[in-house]
Amino acid sequence: MSTPHNGANEFDFAKTVLMPGDPLRAKYIAENFLEDAKLVTSVRNMLGYTGYYKGKKVSVMGSGMGMPSIGIYATELFKFYGVEKIIRVGSCGSYQDDVEIYDLVIAQGACTDSNFAYQYNLNCGTFSAISDFDTMYAAYNYAKNKNMRVHVGNVVSSDVFYGQSPDAWKRWQKMGCLAVEMESYALFAIAASLGKKALTILTVSDSLVTHKETTALERERNFKEMMEVALEIA
Repeated sequence: MSTPHNGANEFDFAKTVLMPGDPLRAKYIAENFLEDAKLVTSVRNMLGYTGYYKGKKVSVMGSGMGMPSIGIYATELFKFYGVEKIIRVGSCGSYQDDVEIYDLVIAQGACTDSNFAYQYNLNCGTFSAISDFDTMYAAYNYAKNKNMRVHVGNVVSSDVFYGQSPDAWKRWQKMGCLAVEMESYALFAIAASLGKKALTILTVSDSLVTHKETTALERERNFKEMMEVALEIA
């Protein structure tokens, strides 16, 4: 049972899917953390794998960058492949002094500059996109028990990477938002609309405050704490 964007068969995916933006990060997770991992889809080179972590069946698949992209893949996984939970594992840019490079950020909710929620016809107000509490709570407790540097709170899911207002992020900073990324709002909204579960666990790859940053290769391979937390609670 393939879809326009996924070549997997109907039962190829586990009930829980880890979803990094980068398909090469999905490949890295499958090859380094999963046992008996098998490639189940490679349409448009958006790689998806299913294997086992400590005896538990788990899948991992890339989402691409931005809300339109994750919107396609998350919707198809939830609606057509029986997936019940998606855990986004990605990178983010810090908005706060104490949210440092390589720290973990667990997104309790997602703010946005996007019009993604327009499709739900919520003319009565603005939809607050939040994660699944039980999954978030499990992730936070695991990270704290392992003495990882972890922060929980709002992130900003932006449609714009190269913005025309270089100081706009400071308004989100003032509101206490921890970091910026590009996918979580859509993931949380889709999960809510379909009665599914979703969470985002991020690793800080760069800071808008200190201007420190990691390389592309480091983002692909070195965010192991985030991967460990996601797999342990999958």
